[in-house]
Amino acid sequence: MRDLKKYTSKKLIHTIQHEPTESRREWMLDKFEFSGRNDKKIKNCRFWQEGTDIQEVFLNDYFEQKMEYIHNNPVKAEIVTLPHEYRYSSAIDYAGGKGLIPVVVV
Repeated sequence: MRDLKKYTSKKLIHTIQHEPTESRREWMLDKFEFSGRNDKKIKNCRFWQEGTDIQEVFLNDYFEQKMEYIHNNPVKAEIVTLPHEYRYSSAIDYAGGKGLIPVVVV
């Protein structure tokens, strides 16, 4: 998990820094920098939360609860009004649309 977080955070921050059409680039980078500012282990930005609370998904109800939580994060952060309005979410596919990457709807 440590290696996954390290690799993906570097790639995602690099992509955000070099994406000319991302209107929230400076806002996101500022949030990541602020989050890692007081942590000596962090060089520039913190992308992932601290910790690795991994839980295996056995039940459909548990899966649906976690998926709903993830889909509602942009709503809770007041980025969008409805989960399927968030461009980078699989909620689009679950609402009958087509997102940016292929999603297997379960």
